[in-house]
Amino acid sequence: MNAIKAANDSWVLITGASSGFGEEFARHYAALGHCLVLVARRLDRLEALASALRQQHHVNVVVEQVDLSAVAAVIALYKRLTERDIFIDILINNVGHGLQGPFLDANLDAAQAMVQLDIASLTAVTHVFAQDMRRRGRGKILLVASVPAYLGMENFAVYSAAKAYVLRLGEALHRELKPHGITVTTLCPGMSDTGFAAAAKQKITPALKLLMMQPAPVVRSGIRALESGRKSVVPGWANKAIVCFVWATPRWLHQAVFSRIMNA
Repeated sequence: MNAIKAANDSWVLITGASSGFGEEFARHYAALGHCLVLVARRLDRLEALASALRQQHHVNVVVEQVDLSAVAAVIALYKRLTERDIFIDILINNVGHGLQGPFLDANLDAAQAMVQLDIASLTAVTHVFAQDMRRRGRGKILLVASVPAYLGMENFAVYSAAKAYVLRLGEALHRELKPHGITVTTLCPGMSDTGFAAAAKQKITPALKLLMMQPAPVVRSGIRALESGRKSVVPGWANKAIVCFVWATPRWLHQAVFSRIMNA
């Protein structure tokens, strides 16, 4: 009882909270008794999730409909929360977008929007809330990357490059912010049943079906790694094997193999 009461004093901010991993993170932290700030563009889904979590777990849930692709909106979000005396203890930076297809066949605006959301906006959210954590001398940040962060993947050129940025940013900040009492962990999931594939117009090959994980074990893996202070984590034995294969083989080989797996 005391542990839950203490947890109620801490706030968790989750971006991309209306579905997929974001929704699963919200359910997990609500079950632990944390107060939540749920951020996404789809207000109806946020409100429905918030209502369910309040009723089931009796926690304080704040809903923020924000288009995080605009950096000004990130700063405005921080100001609104500060004015309400809401200070974030745990940041789950889950926002992101993907798109499968040949680089030159995609609309340039779509590629730029992916860079804006997956790189610029994630950086802005991390910077703004980490500043506040440093002032208070404590905090935890989980950045959600992807297994393609380890690969330059055909027909996922912008997405895999963006997730490589997230992974390297997280690795650097893990060491940089540790002296300030801030833990930074990067979660690199593989193929997961979150609705991402449909939104990214991704082909689900037979090999990908075998690799697919459910959101819950991915989220649990990320939270365990964050709580234990790890630099990064790849959930699932199959995904770990993929990363080991990447480390152990030349680029021409593993890029050819995974191009076939992802695009066959």
